[in-house]
Amino acid sequence: MDLGGGLCYGAFGAGTDALRGMSGGKKRYMQITHGCRILRVAIAGITVLGGTGAAAAPILVTAPAAAVRLIPDATGHIVVNGSFTQPPTTAQCLLNYDINCYQPFQLQKAYDLAPLYQQGITGAGRTIVIVDAFGSPTIESDLATFDAAFGLPAPPSFKIIQPVGAIPPCSADPFGAGDCVNWGVETSLDVEWSHVMAPGANILLVETPSSETEGVQGFPDIVAAENYVINHNLGDVISQSFGATEETFPSAQSILNLRSAYFNALFHNVTVLAASGDEGATNYESDLSTLYPYPVNSWPSSDPLVTSLGGSQLNLDANGNRLSPDVVWNDGFGAGGGGVSAVFPRPLFQYGVKSVVGNWRGTPDISMSAAVNGGVDAYDTTIGGWFIVGGTSEASPEFAGIVALADQAAGHRLGYIDPALYLLGGLSKYTSWTGIVDITSGNNSFAGVTGYNAGPGYDLASGWGTIDAYKFVHALARL
Repeated sequence: MDLGGGLCYGAFGAGTDALRGMSGGKKRYMQITHGCRILRVAIAGITVLGGTGAAAAPILVTAPAAAVRLIPDATGHIVVNGSFTQPPTTAQCLLNYDINCYQPFQLQKAYDLAPLYQQGITGAGRTIVIVDAFGSPTIESDLATFDAAFGLPAPPSFKIIQPVGAIPPCSADPFGAGDCVNWGVETSLDVEWSHVMAPGANILLVETPSSETEGVQGFPDIVAAENYVINHNLGDVISQSFGATEETFPSAQSILNLRSAYFNALFHNVTVLAASGDEGATNYESDLSTLYPYPVNSWPSSDPLVTSLGGSQLNLDANGNRLSPDVVWNDGFGAGGGGVSAVFPRPLFQYGVKSVVGNWRGTPDISMSAAVNGGVDAYDTTIGGWFIVGGTSEASPEFAGIVALADQAAGHRLGYIDPALYLLGGLSKYTSWTGIVDITSGNNSFAGVTGYNAGPGYDLASGWGTIDAYKFVHALARL
């Protein structure tokens, strides 16, 4: 019943290990389906649906258990791959997969971006920094294909740097070639959808040569790469579509030791964003299949120097008009991450919501589109072309584009935006000029773990809710 004449289903599992009792790491599995030939690889959380032809035997690729134990997941990959020759429409996705999917013009309409573009606010003169392990060898041509399909202009500048070392071939990845492939999919999503939101902004893709390992390998490379970008004044807003459960680090101090880039960003007026996760109020243990049976949170989303992006679900028509208000992403495929940190105490900017967060840093701060039932079209050569993806890995680059727009509107970098965001959030119950649109329905309970309900004002399911970009960009730029 899919577009190509057959439907193959993949599934994911994942893992992590123990701040309230700390140790190890996490990772999920991806099934890439090309003509129903399934490659099951230990990577960061993808579900792929689709494909045609005769099935071949599954090929299992895993790293040694001791190594896998330290691998965190890159949040926000849940994919439908139908071997599409053209980007699928909402109608095609509903007919073939019983889910909504959206193209760039629909989200641009939904977030009220056209009035900004008409004013010349496209992100011009600003640079979005995307940080990904390994990156993608085909991202330049993939972005060109994506832009051509949707009539988007090429970014004024698209550069790729590898400041902490050359990228090894996928075959050299100690965690399996699939781990490397997964980062390529992540890279496509991040680059393409930050560009959708701010088509006039420059894009700098920063590739690191190792997959995430909590405080051992990947995170130190990421920190070093981000410090390089900041020290050399290369970008205005950094998007991070990855995270690791706080409980999986050896200690709270091991997280605190990795924060130098965020302090550096604060001092250099660079905005830093991170995805809040895709398993609602819980996340994975180190056996790579078991979810924590109680609420946990992930870093760097939980860092008070970072803006945490949660997930919402949009219900749009073919033109991008809302058919109903946004709700918290929780569609059976995943749910937006949110809760309180076990490491970071409540920051000053959350004093006004202390009745919600208590004595600890609460996440998310704001939410953007992330649902699988409402996923977005993206293009990546390595998994066969067009695919549909959801998750908070979508929300973070989307909001990076919004920050680039606000930077241009302000005429300068806005830098650390959390205090301003919470000021606008607090004002939003009295006036609509803030551009904050409250999400009051849904919750992020997931896999038997009771999460948090959305309601009026700030909550641990959606943060302050979502945005009307035209109003929000102008409001944020004025602060």
